[in-house]
Amino acid sequence: MSTLEIRDLQVSVKLPEGELKPILHGVDLTVKSGETHAIMGPNGSGKSTLAYSVAGHPKYEITGGSVTLDGEDVLEMSVDERARAGLFLAMQYPVEVPGVSVANFLRTAKTAIDGEAPKLRTWGGELRGAMERLHMDPAFAQRNVNEGFSGGEKKRHEIVQLELLKPKMAILDETDSGLDVDALRVVSEGVNRVRDTGDTGLLLITHYTRILRYIKPDHVHVFVAGRIVEQGGPELADKLEESGYERYVAGAGPARV
Repeated sequence: MSTLEIRDLQVSVKLPEGELKPILHGVDLTVKSGETHAIMGPNGSGKSTLAYSVAGHPKYEITGGSVTLDGEDVLEMSVDERARAGLFLAMQYPVEVPGVSVANFLRTAKTAIDGEAPKLRTWGGELRGAMERLHMDPAFAQRNVNEGFSGGEKKRHEIVQLELLKPKMAILDETDSGLDVDALRVVSEGVNRVRDTGDTGLLLITHYTRILRYIKPDHVHVFVAGRIVEQGGPELADKLEESGYERYVAGAGPARV
């Protein structure tokens, strides 16, 4: 079993003029293999900052606290070292990678994580199977990564990566953003397949409860103004659906992102 430990994490963003603007103000969170944690909060509360800080985005500067994965200091790792250690980030806006096919991208990533290249005689079948489960035409494997993909196709491709790379911890940043009902269901089924293995911990960042109708969280954390202000079980998501974030925001001060 793997454990991601975030303790008193404080993060600032680097502004163009060189100043640091504080965003996260002491975040504590523990995610274990097989668990699904939902981070919910209004726009500008710092949810995505948490995701990108853990992943190692250079825009953000850690000013306090710690992040460990199975006792190893994540903050001392480079971005690629974090990925090889078992961290995975599905981005809200997946980027295009011109000149690199989906098949080559995924095989290279799998090789880097496992330390050896997957066997060609089985890898092709695994890739096709993952794409078909996500209702992606296998012909997409020969296209450049996300180039010309629709928003839904990009999100499906992210979950294909998740299924094939089998990370210890996966952070899904607003995976439901821009998805229609059918795509949301297909993507959620893919996430659930990964969760049901019990080998991956999931940190699901979202504004809305609609994805939580398909992916049931074990824990829900309300995120406002760079802090976790309330925690509970899946019933907390239902409460947020009814009452929104207003009562949390009223006493939290201005958003910092």
